[in-house]
Amino acid sequence: MTDTLPPAGMPAPFVSSVMKIQPDWIDYNGHLNMAYYHVLLDRGIDEAFLLLGLGEQYVKERKASFFTVEAHICYLKELGQNDPVVVRTRLLDYDAKRAHVVQELVHAEDGWISATLELMSLHVDMVAKRAAAWPDDVLERLAEMHAAHAHLPVPPQVGRVMKIRRP
Repeated sequence: MTDTLPPAGMPAPFVSSVMKIQPDWIDYNGHLNMAYYHVLLDRGIDEAFLLLGLGEQYVKERKASFFTVEAHICYLKELGQNDPVVVRTRLLDYDAKRAHVVQELVHAEDGWISATLELMSLHVDMVAKRAAAWPDDVLERLAEMHAAHAHLPVPPQVGRVMKIRRP
């Protein structure tokens, strides 16, 4: 993967390349093990953030990266062996150091959503190992992505609180 920037404009939402569910990812319940949902969604965010110039080359050259500091996943429908999937990524918000993102893991052929992941990423100075402001060029691309994604519907799972509801 290279850190290439897209031609003019940002896709809304960003849609990853197609990935297939591997046989060894299926657990004893006969469906995709929960850990691999995170693998697939992580691959999707890596592809999406390449549009911002944030990839391996960025880490090497600028000695900075982004870390996920909070994540909330909702499993909506089972995936099975060899199912093709894509990850749709939407930038919900950002500030000087953070990016708030929602992703949907989608069956690539049938279009149904298998899972959603809401996450907060933090820009990190890799030398100091501390939060750091996004560089101006990345902030510009974040602004472009945010504007492109602003009209997209927000999945109902965004902002949910996990708790047992009692009468």
